[in-house]
Amino acid sequence: MTGYGILGTGSYLPSREVSNKEVAEWCGITAEWIEERTEIRTRRYAAPDEATSDLAAHAGRRALEAAGVPAHRIDYLIVSTSTGDSPQPPTANLVQDVLGARNAACLDVNVVCSGFVYGLEVARGLLTGGTGLALVIGADVYSRILDFGDHRTAVLLGDGAGAAVVGPVRDGHGFLGADLSSRGDAHRLIRVDAGGSRVPATAATVEAGGHYFRMDGRGVRDFVLDEVPPVVRRLLDRTGHTAADVGHFVPHQPNGVLLRRLVEQAGLSGAHTHRTLERYGNVGSASVPVALDDANRSGLLRDGDLALLAGFGGGMSIGATLLRWQVTA
Repeated sequence: MTGYGILGTGSYLPSREVSNKEVAEWCGITAEWIEERTEIRTRRYAAPDEATSDLAAHAGRRALEAAGVPAHRIDYLIVSTSTGDSPQPPTANLVQDVLGARNAACLDVNVVCSGFVYGLEVARGLLTGGTGLALVIGADVYSRILDFGDHRTAVLLGDGAGAAVVGPVRDGHGFLGADLSSRGDAHRLIRVDAGGSRVPATAATVEAGGHYFRMDGRGVRDFVLDEVPPVVRRLLDRTGHTAADVGHFVPHQPNGVLLRRLVEQAGLSGAHTHRTLERYGNVGSASVPVALDDANRSGLLRDGDLALLAGFGGGMSIGATLLRWQVTA
């Protein structure tokens, strides 16, 4: 055992399936308009009694079961979310309590849709000695902050959670490298304006819709197409690989049309791009781990396959990691 990789994955999507027809009626558009522009057909919304920590705990439990790891053996529990249960305490601590991961140090990571990949790299950096274990979860409940008067954003987002257990793997497997980058000068492209220390919650901010998710769609599109391909190339160069070596591309799932253009511009057309957006929409920080779990449980990831994970979004930030997959018995 000489490195760290992913030992097991899990995901959880709420039971309520919301069709394009429903969203179209709320937004005053058509179901055809949504699918043509996004390739999303359905998404999931959390039940009234479900919060981000509930979704995260379900996904985390499934990842632990897949890895054959009891919760008390986890050393670090990292939850990536931008829609935590509340400003305090950390959502990770709530998940720890539900799972019984009593020996884990807990922390939240908020890098919006890049957060799960950032969380993997944080876990890798924290683990030492070749025997440590971490549980990394990406979870978001965006349905609570959508403005259905803004059809450009309301049609895209859903709720979900995905998780991975990180631990020691065989020689030559696991994480080969990562590239994390941020562009704070572009922070206005994706935002929630109110509810923090700069614009505290008041009746007036709520009335004005200041707590809703906002996005400059064209600006985000240009950012993704301009900034993500160079990150992919830089990571591949650094690890001594080319795009042709990549067997699996597991990206954030923002919009199907944008994702197709990204795959082409990043030179990854030869890889199997794993997509779940048609069924689940954009689930924020959960997008990458949900797609990864879907690929893993489908049996498409084989021992020794090279997989590239990439998250990108609010901040603006990009996180990419390359790993050689290990199949565990």
